[in-house]
Amino acid sequence: MESIFLVSFVWFTLAVLAAVVSFHVKISSALVEICIGTVFAYCAGCFGFLDHLAINSDWLKFVASSGAVLLTFLAGTELEPKVLRRKISEVSVVGIIGFFAPFLGCAAVAKFLLNWDSQASLLCGVALSTTSMAVVYAVMLETGLNKTDYGKGILGSCFINDLGTVIALGLIFSPFTFKTVIFVSITALVMILLPSVSRWMTLVYGNRTAAIRTKWAVMILFGLSALALWSGSEAVLPAYIMGIVLASFSAEDAFWLRRFRTLTVGFFTPIYFLRAGTFVSLPAILSAPKVFIFLFLGKVLSKIVGLFPVISIYRKEKSERCYYTLLMSTGLTFGTISALYGLSNKIITQEQYSFLVAVVIASAVIPTMIAEYFFQPLHLFPKHTEAPTNKIG
Repeated sequence: MESIFLVSFVWFTLAVLAAVVSFHVKISSALVEICIGTVFAYCAGCFGFLDHLAINSDWLKFVASSGAVLLTFLAGTELEPKVLRRKISEVSVVGIIGFFAPFLGCAAVAKFLLNWDSQASLLCGVALSTTSMAVVYAVMLETGLNKTDYGKGILGSCFINDLGTVIALGLIFSPFTFKTVIFVSITALVMILLPSVSRWMTLVYGNRTAAIRTKWAVMILFGLSALALWSGSEAVLPAYIMGIVLASFSAEDAFWLRRFRTLTVGFFTPIYFLRAGTFVSLPAILSAPKVFIFLFLGKVLSKIVGLFPVISIYRKEKSERCYYTLLMSTGLTFGTISALYGLSNKIITQEQYSFLVAVVIASAVIPTMIAEYFFQPLHLFPKHTEAPTNKIG
């Protein structure tokens, strides 16, 4: 236990450092955490201490994965069904194009410019087709845009985009089995019953120190996550759907939701973002920068070329269009998951995996930094919010 507490101290020292840096440079703390994780892992590797960080230990994987699941759930709670129905045209069109443009573009780059084989090229297209719900939602929280129609539209488009990635990964590389049927059936049943059962539990047990509503939500999240992983899907997918289903329920008690958010952002997500940064291999990038540059430009430019004209239909203000497009150009959770799937199933090599993860994480940082520095739609920010506030927890 002594070593676990010592390693935890190191990780949360980095989290505090990231929060302080984020406050002073006015960049989302999620992005700073990724960057600090990358630099710290490189320095630790140079001095021979990387193995002591327990990056691949089960307990750290659990904390980091929990951060992704809980943050994705919170992102879903921002999308009330009535708002989603009202913006169904926008989120569907933007999300679908946001998937297909980089999927086709990056697969072509890998196949024809980098000479990867067909399976590796398709895996590359899937991994780089994603957008980052975790990063986008973290930015939405810090700017207050999560409460606006504009922010809800971005979050909805992210969901459709990532749903396309999950479906593509399954159709191209994973067989549809009885496990998939069981997962979909149980998830659908749970989603139907969840709102009414949650309201009953609130009526009987709500507003007590035992925090049973939080335990109830976490119990369902972890149960569906385990079922998703067992079926060959991903843990964050049912978490997002559960968040949408409970959006109206969550909106009825802002204080409960705020406490849940504090728990997530204060404890779980710093580990998730810091650990994600450690997977970027700076030596690998420096040894073959052209591969990194081709893949990065393939992802970001294909997103921009595909999305900017479409987003212009729904948003006329230049800053709104640019900000929207750049946030949709990010990637993280599903991108790294897809890359790891490819490595585990020998679809891609270790070197190809390193480049994909590096590009995915770079896409989480660079487009978002450009968006926050140059294209923030300040006129849409809630009046009490200064961009970005970092006032969570």
